[in-house]
Amino acid sequence: MAPHQPSPLNADDRSTASRRNFIRHAAVGTAGGTAIFSSPLARHAHATQADETLKVALIGCGGRGTGAAVQALSTEGPVKLWAMADAFGDRLESSLSSMQRANPGRYDRDAGPSLASKIDVPPERRFIGLDGFQKAINSGVDVAIITAPPAFRPQHFEYAVNAGKHVFMEKPLATDAHGVRRILASAAAAKEKNLKVGVGLQRHHSPAYQSAIQQIQEGVIGRVSTMRCFWNTSAPAKNPVKREESISELQHQLRNWYFFHWLSGDHICEQHIHNLDVCNWVMNQHPIKAEGMGGRQVRVGKEYGDIYDHHAVLYTYSDGTTMHSYCRQIRGCKNLVAEYVEGTNGNAELGTNRCTLLRDRKTIWQSPKDPKSPYQSENDVLFHAIRNDLPHNEAENGAMSTMTAILGRLATYTGKVISWDDAFASDRRLTVDAMSWEDAAPLEPNDQGEYPIAMPGVTKVL
Repeated sequence: MAPHQPSPLNADDRSTASRRNFIRHAAVGTAGGTAIFSSPLARHAHATQADETLKVALIGCGGRGTGAAVQALSTEGPVKLWAMADAFGDRLESSLSSMQRANPGRYDRDAGPSLASKIDVPPERRFIGLDGFQKAINSGVDVAIITAPPAFRPQHFEYAVNAGKHVFMEKPLATDAHGVRRILASAAAAKEKNLKVGVGLQRHHSPAYQSAIQQIQEGVIGRVSTMRCFWNTSAPAKNPVKREESISELQHQLRNWYFFHWLSGDHICEQHIHNLDVCNWVMNQHPIKAEGMGGRQVRVGKEYGDIYDHHAVLYTYSDGTTMHSYCRQIRGCKNLVAEYVEGTNGNAELGTNRCTLLRDRKTIWQSPKDPKSPYQSENDVLFHAIRNDLPHNEAENGAMSTMTAILGRLATYTGKVISWDDAFASDRRLTVDAMSWEDAAPLEPNDQGEYPIAMPGVTKVL
């Protein structure tokens, strides 16, 4: 089965108009970002020969970035890791050492001994600091892997497109509506320049999900009436890093980026986006409003920044279909990462291990185990598109799913019903395009080192 290319998220005239409006307004300008078409670096991508070595820059050298780099190096055809950039030197060196030992972590256990031969990153192409992404992109590479904290995704994507680079970037694509609009503007520019863009919503490259959702959209379980989706786990993969008196507030927050909503979007954006993306894919549209609740039940110390440890959101789509969304990071509770679709003539249970369609509680279809990791497949598809000049741009779909997650966070932080249109139009910006450690962090602690926490019924987000 050919890998599924995410279809535009519209189901009827109303949502089609909403989507066109969404993209048209986003592409007009970037509300303070770099002008897309005016840079002297701008160029159109050239056709890549099948045997041409593609040079890759890794920007953001954490665990997921390291995994994405290994997957890029594992695609068909000659590939070189040519440059690396990270805000922190120890993260870069740890990532490089891991790849050189062919021990890149939990996503890439099958990396072979030949991996090291594809790495050519001498000290002069290891760039440290907040401006390192620019130097890596300008070092003569063809593809930029953008996996720094999500707050910087719009800035980094914008610069890469301006420089005429193909891009793979991780989800979420932004942490506020301003960033989503910048992503969409850059996505439009990438299409104009014939650049290929992949986004780390890898379920779109799982044959199990592709087949299950195609059948749902064809009506095998009837009309979809409601959906439930979950990312309920125990502790997050990240642990807080102790504050050092000698570093700036911005450095401290970047060391702990996961626990600050301006940097990560909160875990409803950073992780739960996968489940929300699946539900949007099922519906072929985005929701029009959300209401919810959430808070900090057990993760209450100042070392955990300002994010919540649980969110519950009720999303509504334009045809009245509802999606009940839950994400939680609390030890000792039931863990569940899955999506459930209820139809008028059956239901679907979707998950990374297996997807199943049922009618009258009896299985009518079940997927075999995916033969390949979808993390690898998403890179295979992207690099195949680059080498064969095929259309490939997943940024628009990634922006829609990112905005869906942001909408949910706005609802839980306020306890209000928030409409998609109001959320997307918001001019409130959380992030900064920091280029120096002397730049101010957008969030400041009080005298006790505590950060302001969103309070439903009090906090205003629009």
